[in-house]
Amino acid sequence: MSLVASFDAVSVTKEGSRILSDISWDIDSSERWVIVGPNGAGKTTLLALLASFSHPSSGTVVVLGETLGKTDVFDLRPRVGFASSDMANRIPYNETVLDTILTAAYGVTGRWKEDYESIDIRRAQRVLAEWNLENLAESTMRTLSDGERKRVQIARAVMTDPEMLLLDEPAGSLDVGAREDVIEMLDHFAGEPTSPAMVMVTHHVEEIPSGFTHLLVIADGRIVAKGLLEETLTGAVLSDAFSRPLSVTHNNGRFQATAL
Repeated sequence: MSLVASFDAVSVTKEGSRILSDISWDIDSSERWVIVGPNGAGKTTLLALLASFSHPSSGTVVVLGETLGKTDVFDLRPRVGFASSDMANRIPYNETVLDTILTAAYGVTGRWKEDYESIDIRRAQRVLAEWNLENLAESTMRTLSDGERKRVQIARAVMTDPEMLLLDEPAGSLDVGAREDVIEMLDHFAGEPTSPAMVMVTHHVEEIPSGFTHLLVIADGRIVAKGLLEETLTGAVLSDAFSRPLSVTHNNGRFQATAL
C-alpha cells in the first residue's frame, strides 16, 4: 500500500466564489473512494484537481508523488485514468470503439496519423473484452446506447493501466439494466488486487458498487464526513450534507437513501 494522492488544507476560489474550503484528504493505493454531496458541493472540482486539470488556490495537492503547481501536468496526466461525460464529448461521433480506446495510448481523442505498436493494439483488444465491448469494436460512437458509451469511457480510462482511476458519475442517466451492468463491472474491477486506486463521484448512493471501500461526503465545499464506507454512509451524515432528514439502508453490499 502507498499514498497516491493527498490534499492538505486545500481551497479553490473561482471568480470570487469559494468552491472548496480547507480540504484535507489522503487516498491510498488500495482504497476505492466514493464522493457524494449535493449539487454544487465541489465534487467535480475535487476530480479536476486529482486529474491535474485544475490547481488549488491555497493548500497543497500531491498526486502520484507530484505536487500540483510544481510539476509538468502533461507528464502526470497519462498516469491518471479519467472517465467523464465531458471527456466523452471530445470524442468524434464517427470514431470506432476500438480507436476510441486505442487513442488513449497517445492521450488524444480522434485517430489521425499515430503509429501504434502491436502491444497497444493487444491491450486495447484486452480492455474491450474486459468491459464486454469486443462485439462493438468496429461500431462508431454515434451508434452506441448510453450504457455502451459509459463502458467505453471507462475502458478508455483504464487502457493505459493508470495508477489512479477517476470516474465521474459512471452510471448516471442510465436505465436500470444498463446501470446494473456498469455497477457489476465496476464492482468486479474494484475487487481486483491489481486494480489502481479509484475515486468515483455519484449523486445516488444506490450506484455505489459493493467493491468500494471509503466515502467522502462534502457540502458547500467542505468535508462533512470521511472514512470507511459502511461506517460513514449513515442517515445522520447524509441528513447533515443534504439539509433534510434521510434514512440509509444497506442490503447485499448496496445502499439506498430515502427521505424520512
